[in-house]
Amino acid sequence: MSKPFQLTGLLLAACLAAPLAVQAKLPAPSPEAKAKADEARAKTAHGDKVAGYKLCLSMDKTAAHYFKSSGKDAKSATATPPCADPGAFVPVAAAPTPPLEAAGAHSPPKTAAAPPSGKATAAEQQGAAKK
Repeated sequence: MSKPFQLTGLLLAACLAAPLAVQAKLPAPSPEAKAKADEARAKTAHGDKVAGYKLCLSMDKTAAHYFKSSGKDAKSATATPPCADPGAFVPVAAAPTPPLEAAGAHSPPKTAAAPPSGKATAAEQQGAAKK
C-alpha cells in the first residue's frame, strides 16, 4: 500500500474511534439542579403559551383586516375559539429539601462484625458455615 492510503486509513480509524472515547456516563443531577431544570422547563412552557397567545391575536387581527378590506362577509369564516391569555409566569414552589442530618449524610457506617484483615471468609462473617 502506498503511504497516502495508510494515512487515510489511520485518519479514518481515528475519526471513528473518537466518539467512542467521548461517551461517558454523567453523574445524576443534584436536587438543586433538578429543581433548576424543572423551573427552566416551566418557564419555557409558559413562553410557548405566551407565543401561542400572541400568534392567535395576530391571526385574528389579520383576518379582521382582510375581511374589512376585501368587503367579504366575516360570518363565512370558520368559528374558532377565542384567544386565551396565559397570564403572568408563576414559578412552581419546590419541595423543601431535608437538612443533611435528616438525610443521613452524617450517619456512621454499620458496625464491623470482624476486623477487616481477619482470616474468616465472607460466609463465616455473615454467620454461615464454610462448606
